[in-house]
Amino acid sequence: MAIENNTESWDYAPSLEGTSHIQLKKKYDLFIDGKWVKPKSGKYFASINPANEEVLAEVAHANKADVDLAVKAARKAYNNVWSKMAPSERAKYIYRIARLMQERAREFAVIESLDAGKTIRESRDIDVPLACNHFFYYAGWADKLEYAFPNRKVESLGVAGQIIPWNFPLLMAAWKIAPALATGNTVVLKPAETTSLTALKLAEIIEESGLPAGVVNIVTGFGDTGAAIVNHHDVNKIAFTGSTAVGKIIQKAIAGTHKKATLELGGKSANIIFDDAPIDQAVEGIVNGIFFNQGHVCCAGSRLFVQENIADKVIRKLKQRMDSLYVGNPLDKNTDIGAINSKEQLETINKYIQIGKNEGAEMYQPKCDIPKKGFYCAPTIFTNVAQSNVIAQEEIFGPVLTIQTFRTVDEVIQKANNSPYGLAAGVWTDKGSRIFNLTTKLRAGVIWANTYNKFDPTSPFGGYKESGFGREGGLHGLSGYVKLS
Repeated sequence: MAIENNTESWDYAPSLEGTSHIQLKKKYDLFIDGKWVKPKSGKYFASINPANEEVLAEVAHANKADVDLAVKAARKAYNNVWSKMAPSERAKYIYRIARLMQERAREFAVIESLDAGKTIRESRDIDVPLACNHFFYYAGWADKLEYAFPNRKVESLGVAGQIIPWNFPLLMAAWKIAPALATGNTVVLKPAETTSLTALKLAEIIEESGLPAGVVNIVTGFGDTGAAIVNHHDVNKIAFTGSTAVGKIIQKAIAGTHKKATLELGGKSANIIFDDAPIDQAVEGIVNGIFFNQGHVCCAGSRLFVQENIADKVIRKLKQRMDSLYVGNPLDKNTDIGAINSKEQLETINKYIQIGKNEGAEMYQPKCDIPKKGFYCAPTIFTNVAQSNVIAQEEIFGPVLTIQTFRTVDEVIQKANNSPYGLAAGVWTDKGSRIFNLTTKLRAGVIWANTYNKFDPTSPFGGYKESGFGREGGLHGLSGYVKLS
């Protein structure tokens, strides 16, 4: 009996996450020296919900004088308290922060989705638990640094200036703050201007934890605020996650200074599918690697390479899967693809989609209802893409996937490595020997095998080439915050 393949999707009844349990102030000041301080400029800017374009809160815009105040508070705390405290005592504070975050996990998840546009499933199941786990993990290392760096003298650096992006606001804050504190440093952190709210909620947690004043300072603002941190004479370490263009500016700014740096920059990561791969599993991995996160991941698998003899089958199955994806309200638990973080980012994505069309690539977007208000983009794939196409070379940072084919292992290695970036890669195959062969030849900092976008606080993350240098997470994440002799 023949069974008809019915790809028609069901309409789901809305299943909205509630917001009555969250507490957001109408206006947020700067968190400096354990106190909430008004910006010296008197300026505030709006934090917008990208799903409906409504204002969530007003956020302080820190200027150079505010940053100077924060750095002085961090230096004072470092000299007088934090560097002198027993490591086991420092661990207790870090652990306490993790527990308080865990207790308020649901509130953090909802605020993250409201502010960043990411789906509540991603915030609830990935972002917030991982952020808590990073604090737990590094709390455990605080009094064991002699085991992390055996036969070496380990010293903290001093004041760490940290600048984080909008794609994983809370998780990026945890990635940076937790290892800095565990190694005895103090912090001045600047979140992205479009997603400051969970960092400011984290400041409330830090205040509640009893962490000594000045150990962590959070200043909000735009590029000028970040530049003030980078250029401050009394900052010992710069940790930056963001675009390659800004990373290059930071490198130039700190050249010739005493400042240590780790830079986690852009990516155009390759996802490679061989003909012996579990295809259905691989298709789900593709969707997870580029669409479920709106493409807002620096390591998103935005370049797909499929072995030529299975390309038609993979593309057909991928299109069928895309047809079932639901684009809409990030707080709806049915939503697969939430809102693009800002109007500016949506304009950038649409610009690249137009470039792809102009370059002659074939575009496919499923027929899906896009909300009339807010910043949304339908999942998009381009086939018949040339290696030299702009859309195959430049980071788009949106739910846009380019697809190319290959015949041999050597060919796909050459194509995958033909990029200025080298952050991550994925390999889908049934052969373990092939996986190990590719991991030695792909110039990427993280390589996933038969999965994609899996993170763990014990595993280091970082890139090669224009994707930056240094590692965050794991034992390696401690290295950027210590002097060894």
